[in-house]
Amino acid sequence: MWKLKLSEGINEPWGRSLNNHVGRQVWEFEPNLGTPEEQAQVEKLRNDFTKNRFQMKHSSDLLMRLQFVKENPCDMKGQLPQVKVEENSEEEVNEEAVNTTLRRALRFYSTLQSEDGFWPGDYAGPLFLLPCLVIGLYITGDLNTILQVEYRREMLRYLYNHQNEDGGWGLHIEGESTMLNTVLSYVGLRLLGERMDGEDGAIEKARKWILGRGGATYIPSWGKIWLSVLGVYDWSGNNPIPPETWLLPDFLPTHPGRMWCHTRLVLLPTSYLYGKRFVGKINSLVLCLREELYTRPYDKIDWNCARFLCAQEDLYRQHPMFQDMLWNFSHKVAEPLLKKWPFSKIRQIGLDTVMKHIHYEDENTQYICIAGVNKVLNMLCRWVEDPNSEAYKRHLARIKDYLWVAEDGMKMQAYNGSQLWDTAFAVHAILSTNLVDEYGSMLKKANNYIKTTQVRTKSFEDPSCWYRHEFQEGWPFSSLDNGWIATDTTAEGLNVSVLLSEMSYDLVGEAIPLNRLFEAVNVVLSLQNSSGGVASYERTRSYAWMEMLNPVENFGESIIDYQYVECTSSTIQCLKSFTKHYPKHRRREIEEFIAKGANFIESIQRPDGSWYGSWGVCFTYGTWFGIKGLVDSGRKYENSQSIRKACDFLLSKQLDSGGWGESYLSCVDRVYTNLEGNKAHNVNTAWAMLALIEAGQAHRDPTPLHRAARVLINSQMENGDFPQQEIMGSFTRNCMISYSAWRNIFPIWALGAYYNRVLLPSKKF
Repeated sequence: MWKLKLSEGINEPWGRSLNNHVGRQVWEFEPNLGTPEEQAQVEKLRNDFTKNRFQMKHSSDLLMRLQFVKENPCDMKGQLPQVKVEENSEEEVNEEAVNTTLRRALRFYSTLQSEDGFWPGDYAGPLFLLPCLVIGLYITGDLNTILQVEYRREMLRYLYNHQNEDGGWGLHIEGESTMLNTVLSYVGLRLLGERMDGEDGAIEKARKWILGRGGATYIPSWGKIWLSVLGVYDWSGNNPIPPETWLLPDFLPTHPGRMWCHTRLVLLPTSYLYGKRFVGKINSLVLCLREELYTRPYDKIDWNCARFLCAQEDLYRQHPMFQDMLWNFSHKVAEPLLKKWPFSKIRQIGLDTVMKHIHYEDENTQYICIAGVNKVLNMLCRWVEDPNSEAYKRHLARIKDYLWVAEDGMKMQAYNGSQLWDTAFAVHAILSTNLVDEYGSMLKKANNYIKTTQVRTKSFEDPSCWYRHEFQEGWPFSSLDNGWIATDTTAEGLNVSVLLSEMSYDLVGEAIPLNRLFEAVNVVLSLQNSSGGVASYERTRSYAWMEMLNPVENFGESIIDYQYVECTSSTIQCLKSFTKHYPKHRRREIEEFIAKGANFIESIQRPDGSWYGSWGVCFTYGTWFGIKGLVDSGRKYENSQSIRKACDFLLSKQLDSGGWGESYLSCVDRVYTNLEGNKAHNVNTAWAMLALIEAGQAHRDPTPLHRAARVLINSQMENGDFPQQEIMGSFTRNCMISYSAWRNIFPIWALGAYYNRVLLPSKKF
C-alpha cells in the first residue's frame, strides 16, 4: 500500500533542506503495509473512481483520508450528530445547526493536519506535467530507477483514468481534448511500456485522435520542444528560442528578465536545449514513435511549415502576423549566422549565461525549482551538462516532492504543494468560527508552520543579478525549501501571523518576533506598482504589448507578471490588519499603499460589477477579493458604488437552490458560466457568502445568506468532511488546478462568518 510521509528526508543522501524538510509531502510504496481488508478497500476506491470517471473527473484524496482515519480516528456518532436543514421549507437555519456543523467540520479537518502544522493535499490538475516527467527521465535513462514498477503502475492508472471518451486528453482533468496533452500522454504511455494495442484499445483510440487532426506536427510550441529533445520531432520544426536574448541590455522591455517569473524560468532551460539542439538517444521505441505520430513518413515532413502549425483544439491565442515575420527572420537569417564563426562564439556565451541562471535557480530552491515544468527542464539541462554531476543527483532526489497519489492514480503536481497558502486560509477559517478555545491546538500547530516557512536566509548572491525580487522575510506558496515568495502568500502569511501574535501563548504558542513582522511589511510595500496594483511574484517589469511576442498558443496571457485583484486585495488586507495592531510603523506609506490599491481595484472592476478571478474559478473568487479589499480600505456599501454593483452581481447569480456554482469555463471564456445542470458548488457558495457578509448584506436582507448557509450545512458528510466537487483553481486563464483543501476551508470560513456576523448579531436586536 501507499503511505503519505510528511516532513521526512533528513537521511536521503542527495536531499538537502533549510528546515529539515518541514512541509515536505512524499508518497512511498510499502509492500507489507495494510491488512487484506484495507488493501481491498483501496482497490474498491480505485475501481469506483474508474467506473465513474466521466461523471466525476476530480479525485477526492481518499487514500490520504483512509490513512488519516486510521492514524487520527475521529468518531462523532452520539457526540455531534449530522445536521440537515429542510430544503424548500420555512424552517430557519438556527444557531445550533450552524454551531454543530462547524464543530463537526473542525473536528474532522483537525485529523488531516500534520504534526508540523500544514494540511497536505493534491495540487495537480494539469495533464501535461506527468508525461513531461516521464520523457525527461526516459532521456536520462533513469525512468525505471527513479520510478519503480509501483510508481509506473499508478502513473498508467492516472493517464488512463483521465483519457476523455473521444480518446484524447485535455489541458487539465476536466478539459476537452487537446493535441498537446493527447500527444504527450500517448508518448508517456508508450515510454512507460504500454503497447499500441494495450488497455482495451485506449492507446489506439488516442492515436486515431491524433492522426485524425493532422498528426503531431499540429502540437503547439511547448509540445514541439518536448518531442524534439526526445527525438521524435526535428528541431528545425521549432521557432527559434535563442539563448542570446539573455545577453541583451536588461533595460530593454523585451529582455527575458522582465518577463513573468514562470515564463522566464521555462524560457531558460528551453533556450539552452534549443541552443545545443540537444536530442536524446535514438532507439527502436523512438523510431516507432516517429512512425506512429504522423500522417506521412518522418523523412517527408515539411518541418519549416510545421513551425506554425497548431491544432484548433489548442489554439487559445493566435500569433499576430508580426510575430510570424519575426520568427521567419530569426529562423532563416539569424540562426544560420549564429552557427558560423565568429558568431558561434556568441551562441556559446549565451549558453553559458543561461546555465549560470539555471544553477542559481537550482541552488536557491534546494533543487525543487519554482514549479514542475521548469523542475524537469532544469533537471534535463543539468544532465546534459554533466550526467554524473552532484546537481543531477540532487534533482533526482526531489522528484517525489511533486508526485501525489489518490484513488485516480499517481499524478504530478504543478508545485511541490500548496502548504503555506492552504494553512493561512485555514487559520482564517478557524478564527472565523470563534471556537478557538475548543480547537486551539490546530492554530498552535499552524502557527509553528507559518513561522518555520518564512524565508529567513538571504540569497547567496544579489537577487537582482538574477532578476529576482528581494525575498528575505516573505512567504512562499508551499514550503521553505521552494524559496520563491509570492505577493499574496507573503500577504496572507503576514496577515495570519499578526492575528495569531495577538492571541495567548497558551492557546497558539510563541508569536512570531516583531522584527520579522516589520521586515515582512517592508517586503509587501516593495511589491506595489505605480498603478496601485500588485502582481503575483514581483512588480510588473514590462508592458502588455509584449504579448505580441508570446509564442505560446495554448495558454492565456503569460508573458509578463500582470496585476491582479486577488494579489492587490491580499496585500491591502494584511496591511490593514497590521496597522490595527501596530499603527505607527510606516503609517504614511501604508495608508498610501492602501489608497492606491483600492483605486486600482475599482479601476479594473467589470461593467457588470464583478472582478475576474485569475487564480480561482472565477468571478465569485475575484469578486470576493474585490469587495474585501475595498472594505478594508475604508469603503462601505453605503458610500461605494463599486461595492453595491458587486453585491448586485453576486445576488443575480444565486441559484434557485440558494448556492452558487461556477464552471471553469468562466475562466476560459471570461463570461460567468454556471456549472452544468445549475449545480451549486460549496466553494463558490462560500466565496459569495463571505463577500456579501463583508459588504453588510445581513443588515439589508439576510435571506440570501440563510439560503446559502442551508446549502453548505446540508452538503456536509456524515464524518464531518465536505464532498469534493468540480475543480476550482486556475492559472493563465484556461488551465485549471486542484486545491483539494478548499472543500473544507471555505465552507468552514463562510459558516463561521455567518454564525458570528449574521446569526448572533441578529439576536441583539
